[in-house]
Amino acid sequence: MTATELPAATVDAFHRGRFWLTQPKDGGHRSGVDALILAATLPPGFAGTLADFGAGAGAAGLAVASRCHAARVTLVEDAPEMTAFARQTLDDPRNAALAARTTLLEADVTRSGRDRAVSGLLDNSFDHVIMNPPFNEARDRATPDGLKRAAHVMPDGLFEAWLRSAAAVVRPRGGVSIIARPGSIEPILAALAGRFGGAEIVPVHPRPDAPAIRIVMRARRASRAGLVLCPPLVLHEATGNAFTPRADALCNGEAALFGD
Repeated sequence: MTATELPAATVDAFHRGRFWLTQPKDGGHRSGVDALILAATLPPGFAGTLADFGAGAGAAGLAVASRCHAARVTLVEDAPEMTAFARQTLDDPRNAALAARTTLLEADVTRSGRDRAVSGLLDNSFDHVIMNPPFNEARDRATPDGLKRAAHVMPDGLFEAWLRSAAAVVRPRGGVSIIARPGSIEPILAALAGRFGGAEIVPVHPRPDAPAIRIVMRARRASRAGLVLCPPLVLHEATGNAFTPRADALCNGEAALFGD
């Protein structure tokens, strides 16, 4: 797909200008806080291989590369339009240092077995997988924009399919991180069962007195450790729109969500 065939785009700075993202201006998925919090689930010393499932234009994967200076990242995206945006992002000269450690793979992460391997997602080939999958019910995102609908609306069995693939491509003792709505905790835990253990969960609250709007979960392949409910992340103070110091540090690549 050529640049002239793509929807209108913006080029936006992330991590205080340490990388730049080309992404849809109106249609499709625009990255923001979710992708940056997801990237913060990796410790800064992570030096392995990482797959960003459903990478979109590449925000979460590049945020990991920005924070973790020895990490090698594969952006995995199925939609040709978003893959084209990710390619433009990697071609931006300002991203050259991160692009040298980043590859782009157009593949459907819901494939299984040989079909998954043929697409380029080989078993035991990554140390960690991150994912920000479509987690809205169809009734929550009634939109005529097909690209945006594909990025936001959850098809049946999504968590089972994505986590099945994550378990296949992650090496023994490798990990997975996922961000979703709190209402998705049950199907996520069900899909993790028998594949990943030692789950750590951080609820994300918009303000101190408001219910959580997201959960962020990290787990380890074949771990037998129990579930841990971590202290919450609060994005904003009781008044005003500025980020809390912790949220600001996380969103700008200057802190780790789990403190490791």
